[in-house]
Amino acid sequence: MKKTFPNRTVIMGILNITPDSFSDGGMYYQTNSAVKRALEMVKEGADIIDIGGESTRPGSLPVSAQEEKNRVLPVIKGIRKKLGKNLLISIDTNKAEVAQAALDAGANMVNSLGGFTFEPALAKVVAKAHCPIILYHIKGEPRTMQSGKISYKDIIREIKTFFKEQINFGMKQGIKKESFILDPGIGFGKTVEHNLKLVKNFKSFTDFKLPTLIGVSRKSHLGKILQNKLKLKDLPLPSERIEAGLAEVAIAVLSGAKIIRTHDVYQTKKFLTVLDLLK
Repeated sequence: MKKTFPNRTVIMGILNITPDSFSDGGMYYQTNSAVKRALEMVKEGADIIDIGGESTRPGSLPVSAQEEKNRVLPVIKGIRKKLGKNLLISIDTNKAEVAQAALDAGANMVNSLGGFTFEPALAKVVAKAHCPIILYHIKGEPRTMQSGKISYKDIIREIKTFFKEQINFGMKQGIKKESFILDPGIGFGKTVEHNLKLVKNFKSFTDFKLPTLIGVSRKSHLGKILQNKLKLKDLPLPSERIEAGLAEVAIAVLSGAKIIRTHDVYQTKKFLTVLDLLK
């Protein structure tokens, strides 16, 4: 990890190869447009391109491993052909079969919703590949995570327990500890108040002495905060939440976050250029 990441805050650009993601669903569903967007994000300052073929927005339904592969593999191969071997490409999946195929196609890290809880076999794939693995927390599953009452006895402690258990499980399967990156999963089975608490207490996740990641880009809780505090008639669109997200990014970076996952690479790059000088 130390050899891979620069000595500054790292930017992970989001590339959803889906028809139904909450912010950019359908925009990059075709391989050519997805590869073009990846090239744009690299020019804008992305260090990592995170490619996902299954929407995890609230209420979304899962897709088959084959469908996921059909969506992401041509894009990964296309990016590699255009940009060579040096770029970090992350596959956003918790399916072992998809991760293996993506790594074979040229991806070199895995970003897994729920870590290994959905598919324990994913740990073996990561161990074999000797690649970084992002563990991001979710309570429930995407289809139902934001419905009904969402409650935690102690959200910080519960997420830290999740990280500890997933790291231990992965290490038993052969993954080295330094391969893990931790993401508390803002918006995945959390209320607005939960999300704010996670940001305010982000430093507690650095206790593991591992890189931490935050992904708040364009998320709905930002829109709800803006609508409430600014007394707006309508909920701001995802693209109108950039500044609000960067406020949370600032707190996270000052609390030790190493990686920022974002749709808005250029704005984030300019923001971090100054913030990193001020740390």
